[in-house]
Amino acid sequence: MALTYLWAGFFIVGFLAALGQWIFLGDTEVFKKIVDGTFESAKVGVMDIALPLAGVMTLWLGILNVGEKAGFIGTIAKVIAPFFSRIFPDVPKNHPATGHMVMNFSANFLGLDNAATPFGLKAMESLQSLNPVKDTASNAQIMFLVLQTAGLTLIPLTVMAQRAVLGAQDPSDIFIPTLIATYAGTLVAFLALSFKQRINILDPVIFAWLGGMTLFILGIVWYFSHYLTRTEIQQVSKVASNLVLFGIIVLFLVGGLVKKINVYEAFIEGAKGGIQTSLMIIPYLVGMLVAISVLRNSGVLGMIVNGFTWLFTQMGFNTDFTPSLPTALMKSVSGSGARAMMIDAMKTYGVDSFVGRLVSILQGSSDTTLYIIALYFGSVGITKTRYAVGFGLLADLAGVIAAIWVAYLFFH
Repeated sequence: MALTYLWAGFFIVGFLAALGQWIFLGDTEVFKKIVDGTFESAKVGVMDIALPLAGVMTLWLGILNVGEKAGFIGTIAKVIAPFFSRIFPDVPKNHPATGHMVMNFSANFLGLDNAATPFGLKAMESLQSLNPVKDTASNAQIMFLVLQTAGLTLIPLTVMAQRAVLGAQDPSDIFIPTLIATYAGTLVAFLALSFKQRINILDPVIFAWLGGMTLFILGIVWYFSHYLTRTEIQQVSKVASNLVLFGIIVLFLVGGLVKKINVYEAFIEGAKGGIQTSLMIIPYLVGMLVAISVLRNSGVLGMIVNGFTWLFTQMGFNTDFTPSLPTALMKSVSGSGARAMMIDAMKTYGVDSFVGRLVSILQGSSDTTLYIIALYFGSVGITKTRYAVGFGLLADLAGVIAAIWVAYLFFH
């Protein structure tokens, strides 16, 4: 119901804001702008997202099926099983869902967005097979989804590329701050969900995995900052990401051939689900994107930012960060909207300004919570999201606070 109220609320609040602008400011174009935006968003949802996603889904679901038949998914599941069996207690050991989730988290961590989405949708489908109430999100699905929305990413390639296009002197200078911010959001989300679902984080296995991942993150940060120049960081990131992506495809195919599997038939079998999944998510995508468009074009976000600026001024805080809040607020609801706001801020204030760098960190520090909820839950027909939205937004909030903090630390 939370998603239902939120979705309807976007339309209601947007209408009231537009009505106020028409009555009190005489803005006769506001309703036309909103209506035009709804048509454009509906078109984007189908033509620019769902249909291109169909091709990507077809490819990666086929490859994933080859890897599953070759035994790779099962092997990965066995390695990670001790940790996942504790944070996903409702998922049986060696269940395919474990391997699918690992592949999804790995792809996200390396910034491989196109690969992460098919893996994530496959993971949600696997978890749905264990879900006793098909229209209601299970604890395991919520844990997976919230960790997904936290968006733990090692290399924010798209953000660095955009900074380079706009002429940043050092496009990758936001690498370490972004890594710190995204890890903070993920850790907060996991700890909060563990408390909610009564998962013992002091369990030796969980504690060891969390400690190991923390040390791994710190080790990467230390290596990149001490042994590579900024240019080398970007070059190594691009090569490593694409090498891993193509390496996964080749590894799955070679493994299938070694086990004497008809890899082409296995690919076709898995690929058939790509179109079906893409068609299924269209209503959910269009509904959410249109609602976001209403909120954006009605000027509600601008009002919220002005309110925050006044509030922080009254509290005596430095308000240099407030121009970045539209990106922070939009990030939870629309990735494309947040990207557009990030670019606008960098053009307005300068790509190497404090605001320009802060919006870059914000863009890379979390994923698009409401979009992911609509996409992933919509793909398996879940309409009752329980507490997923609240905890997903909590992860976003932690990422935003951490991003602002590290931006002041590094660049102010």
